[in-house]
Amino acid sequence: MHEATKAPRVSSFDYIVIGGGTTGIPIATTLSANYSVLLLERGGSPYNDTNITKAENFGLYFLDTSPESPVQQFVVEGVANGRARVLGGGTSINAGFYSRGEEQFNMEAGLTDEDLIQDSYEWTEKVMAFDQDVQNWQSAVKAGLVEAGVTPDNGFTYDHLVGTKVGGAIFDKNGTRHTAADLLQYANPEGLSLFLHATVHKILFKHKGNSKPRAYGVIFEHTLGKKHVAYLKRRKNNEIILSAGALGSPQLLMLSGIGPKHQLDALNINIILEQPFVGQDIADNPLNALFIPSPIGVERSLVQVVGITPFGSYIEAVGGFNAIFVNLSDYQGYTPEKGGFIYEKINGPLSKGHLTIVNRNPSDNPSVTFNYFTEPEDLQKCVKGIETIVKTVNSEAFSNYKLANMTDRDILDLNMKIPYNFIAHGNISTSLEQHCKDTVRTVWHYHGGCHIGKVVDDEYKVIGVDSLRVIDGSTLLNSPGTNPQASLLMLGRYLILKKQNITTFTTNLFFGSSLETAILDGILTKLFLNN
Repeated sequence: MHEATKAPRVSSFDYIVIGGGTTGIPIATTLSANYSVLLLERGGSPYNDTNITKAENFGLYFLDTSPESPVQQFVVEGVANGRARVLGGGTSINAGFYSRGEEQFNMEAGLTDEDLIQDSYEWTEKVMAFDQDVQNWQSAVKAGLVEAGVTPDNGFTYDHLVGTKVGGAIFDKNGTRHTAADLLQYANPEGLSLFLHATVHKILFKHKGNSKPRAYGVIFEHTLGKKHVAYLKRRKNNEIILSAGALGSPQLLMLSGIGPKHQLDALNINIILEQPFVGQDIADNPLNALFIPSPIGVERSLVQVVGITPFGSYIEAVGGFNAIFVNLSDYQGYTPEKGGFIYEKINGPLSKGHLTIVNRNPSDNPSVTFNYFTEPEDLQKCVKGIETIVKTVNSEAFSNYKLANMTDRDILDLNMKIPYNFIAHGNISTSLEQHCKDTVRTVWHYHGGCHIGKVVDDEYKVIGVDSLRVIDGSTLLNSPGTNPQASLLMLGRYLILKKQNITTFTTNLFFGSSLETAILDGILTKLFLNN
């Protein structure tokens, strides 16, 4: 692991992986056993930042708006959101809940080898996943969910099962976070080169005549502004694998000349392949929370329990701290230490938006719309989820943690006054439908923009070009499970093992003669490295 300032100006590898996040690290680590791999991460290391590594500091990085922050913030439709900018990706900044995806995800993702799915999950879980000590408040939430009809009680399990369960966490019993970066312990140090603060500007392509464009290298930049070029070695099946996330992967495809023609033309980007589906159907699972004041103190906890309803709402809870990082006065006289948030996330969702690039700077966020709750079915899932939360709060099991004189209307109106977002609205809950729209937040599970079947094929190869795959959340049709991190970690490992089983690697050259290639490399090096 090195800063990109230490990277050679020109280098070559069997594989180049763009994005050291939830999926990119398992990919690069698995490949390194047999091949030379370059892993490029635009952020820094998570290990020296106690705001990342310690559960007690969860979320403080969302208050850091500096260019060095591990979270790059953006706002969509009045909802504050964040994009990981750190080694480990979302696993370095999320709330840590670990739960596998449902069978539907495996089907949509084209994962058919059940043994390999299981092995790939377990490969991650040996390093990253831990069981949890569930204390009183979370236990009351769990029992309340069961009493409210979210049955059966499935106890502790990583599996996605309808009912109420305790899931795993990537925080250990000492409260230390274990991110995807911890999986690097599996890597072959002779096979993997990892550079931090390495921002990829574009993927390089070449083609002759009517042949498909072929990816053969990348240009990346370090923090001092110097550019580097990394090439693929000249083996027929070597590849660039794009794992920059649901915002970064479609953005980088477009910056490299693959995307909707009108967007590329507007920014004078040379078109490699007109691909209208890049950036389309990006979606974010809306979150709606209720803060429930308590007459007694509540233990500080992140997500431990989930109620998986049959109607498509997932109900979780965090307690005992200011989990939404608002001013204490916003709690309307209550305190976060005596209370907790019970929230619901809808599955899917059906409501989808799109992503567009606004300039040619890969460090800037693209423009995104998610169209929260534009599909009526999404809104009805939220309504049913809120109703289930209210039933949970009114359960006998939760009674010790509810103020005796607080009505359902009081709870809803209180939460209308808490600034969950930047959307202007009234202070009284007029209907649950309007409540969902007015208090919507994100759970940071946005996905899509490079959908399988439209941008990539069933082997995750970018349709219309060679030597390029996209493997990350941008390919997902729906967000898997209650938290996608387990599924994405598994996906990276699974697809590389599957690829190695079916691919026979060869040393055939595809760039032409060695002399021709040497001349080409020399010209390109001078072209791209002159600043």
